[in-house]
Amino acid sequence: MRMNYRRIVGLPTVLIYVIIMNQTTLFAASTNAPAAQSSPAVIHVTDLFRPHNDPDDHWDLACEYALAQQGAIRLKGVVIDSPPEEKKAWNPDVMAVAQLNRITGLSVSVAVGSSIPLESINVKQVGDYLDDMQGVNFILDTLRASKQPVIIHVIGSCRDIAIAGKLNPDLFSQKCAGIYLNAGTGSPDTSEAAKLEYNVNLSIPSYKSIFDIPCPLYWMPCFEKIKALDQLVVREFGTHYKFRQNEILPFLTKKMRNYFVYMFGRYTGHNWLRYLNGENEMEKLAQFGEHERHMWCTAGFLHAAGYTVDSVGHIDSLDKSGIDSVFTFESIRVTCDENGVTEWRMESDAKDRFIFHVLDTQNYQQAMTKAMKTLLMEIP
Repeated sequence: MRMNYRRIVGLPTVLIYVIIMNQTTLFAASTNAPAAQSSPAVIHVTDLFRPHNDPDDHWDLACEYALAQQGAIRLKGVVIDSPPEEKKAWNPDVMAVAQLNRITGLSVSVAVGSSIPLESINVKQVGDYLDDMQGVNFILDTLRASKQPVIIHVIGSCRDIAIAGKLNPDLFSQKCAGIYLNAGTGSPDTSEAAKLEYNVNLSIPSYKSIFDIPCPLYWMPCFEKIKALDQLVVREFGTHYKFRQNEILPFLTKKMRNYFVYMFGRYTGHNWLRYLNGENEMEKLAQFGEHERHMWCTAGFLHAAGYTVDSVGHIDSLDKSGIDSVFTFESIRVTCDENGVTEWRMESDAKDRFIFHVLDTQNYQQAMTKAMKTLLMEIP
């Protein structure tokens, strides 16, 4: 039975809490989340701005926190891209990180990325850029200090990872368990691949350099073919899916709903904590709930934590046999030229290069939406 949205957001807090706790218990029982001490260390690199560019970044950050709060990953830090020079009103959204730290009880670090293009960085003179290297230095310091290899998710510009890889490729070879690269066009047809995706265009040299870093690369092309958003359909070699926000928002806790509305409302004041603890703005929740949200990165977060998603949206352990997973990663040979155009082919014995592959295009979108809902309902 499909519940009416306005009835759900108007439910008493106690009843909402009961619903959440019941579904959280089911998730915990079905996924067998690994103990915190064996969980992978993760760095999240994102173009998370306030006011937002695209709200998918705030949904993505919440997914990472949900996995961290459950002990499925150890979120070591969030690196936020330096805003484009022409976007004078944009700032790195450190308030969103502070809000999720407060909600989950975690103390995740945040750093701001470089404003200097990769091609302008001279390795021998990197000391000249110390005031702009906070994000790069955080990445390198985290890799050095970690007792286990670190996973990196790139969901915005590739610049900071590219600079870090240029400065110390050996460190990536030794200490990076894998880069999940959410960028590009996945078509094996080079004429389609030549239509560059948004994240690639942020820094084409940086995107190209990621393919040369000596560590495992899990390539997650945003689209198989570039189309207008209203013409997009699920394809095999693209991560894109969409959902209507009222499929998830009403089922979240009061503070999580405030986290999203504070972002949707483009609030730029400093009152992030009191807003988080305040009452929900029900009209805004209803308004924003009607919006469609386009998503790309969810499967990579789950896969890096050791999970997959079946055709009905259940989150299962990757090592569980007999799962009808809606996605996988395939071994490939891949090159990326100076113009950001990729060429790839599947090759079973290829080493350390993988491409995201939707196995079930019919059920992928619905399954990923349900999985994300389940995941975010983990956050108290």
